[in-house]
Amino acid sequence: MQRRAERDQGAQRAKRLHRVLVCAAAVPVMLIASGCSSDSGSGDSGSGGDKAAGAGATVSASESAAPTVQAAAYNSLPEACGVLSKKTLKSLVPEAPKSGKKGTAEAGTRGSCSWSSLDNNGVKGSQFRWLNVSLLRFESDTSRGTGEAQAQKYYDQQIQDAKSVAGAKNAKSQAVAGTGDAATLVRYDLKKKEGAFKQQTVVTRVENVVVTVDYNGAGLAGDKAPSADTLGKLAGQAAKETVSAVSAANGEGAATPAPSDSASGSKAPSKSASPSASASPSKSASKSASPSKSAAKTS
Repeated sequence: MQRRAERDQGAQRAKRLHRVLVCAAAVPVMLIASGCSSDSGSGDSGSGGDKAAGAGATVSASESAAPTVQAAAYNSLPEACGVLSKKTLKSLVPEAPKSGKKGTAEAGTRGSCSWSSLDNNGVKGSQFRWLNVSLLRFESDTSRGTGEAQAQKYYDQQIQDAKSVAGAKNAKSQAVAGTGDAATLVRYDLKKKEGAFKQQTVVTRVENVVVTVDYNGAGLAGDKAPSADTLGKLAGQAAKETVSAVSAANGEGAATPAPSDSASGSKAPSKSASPSASASPSKSASKSASPSKSAAKTS
């Protein structure tokens, strides 16, 4: 019995020793695994940091690259009352005062001038002429687009306005060659108590500037009505001369276009040339310069 008990105790001690050895062997393995896991985590963290840094650099680069728009070609305008030569004025408004009547103006952005002529021939009647020249310059702007695109939109609107004057009869329109980048003549007859008026409106776009010439004439007190063709030709001459004055005011022509956050001109885009702002078709020219008002001027 005693020997059996001793054998049992020896077996139990052997089992305990085996378990201790197994556990001791397992500890380095766990430490190694823990170390590998720690290294792996550290590597992942570094990779994530690199990715985050890369993303930050991309965002920074995106923020620094602000949107740009091509600068407007023309950055100034001539004085509206000085765009026509004395010879031209003598042909269009022979009895007008030497200096025209200055309309709404904003230096370098908009301007208008009008002349009124009445050639009174006594009992034979009289010949009336009225001329208005208006200029509007558009700035490039990142939210509205290039000055040229804005000018084209306004040009189209001016033509539509001229075609839709209340009471206009026999309205016609035709392209005018050799004047600016685009030019259109709109003509119509307008009956008023003083007589039958022949209205001519020439709308021209040159780069980022729109020139509108309103010219009308009438034979009053029994005098015969003037020729619409003659009036149209004279209005076209005035438009062409005004376009030349705009080019001259900007040196030898267009300025060198360069990417810009706004136009290179002297006025801020929000004040100078937005169809939706102060330069909208309904507000761009003086009251006497709009096609609907030019004929009404004679009443």
